[in-house]
Amino acid sequence: MSRTNIKSKKGIVGAPQANFYMTFTDPRNIVNMLPEDKRQGVEADFDTATFEVQGMKMGIRVSERVPYSRIVYSENGAPFVFDLTLHFDATPDPFKTEFSIDVDAEIPMMLKPFVVGKVEEALNTIVDALVSGKMPDLSNFK
Repeated sequence: MSRTNIKSKKGIVGAPQANFYMTFTDPRNIVNMLPEDKRQGVEADFDTATFEVQGMKMGIRVSERVPYSRIVYSENGAPFVFDLTLHFDATPDPFKTEFSIDVDAEIPMMLKPFVVGKVEEALNTIVDALVSGKMPDLSNFK
């Protein structure tokens, strides 16, 4: 099965590159940003997180950390193979970061027309929320 690459748009986040990167380098920080009612069933340590999505237990692990520029999360017990790459790029303003997300996943050919657009929309929603200084709300994505 071939892998499909899905890219978010780029957005400028109002935080210095190193600070913004450090927020995502430890999955426990991400869990702590979730609203209390979304944390149920979520477990995390420095390198991994497990959670439930629509009744399916899934996990991610940090597979690569490139200080202040890139973090790659890979599937860890998910029902499909994927890598999620967070990009933290410098801007002329040292107090801002250009941020984007890529997903590289094995998606069956027959599901691509239904999945790719939804994943891209979810990624863009995450970028938009972080640009506006909010936690992304993905409760509408099914």
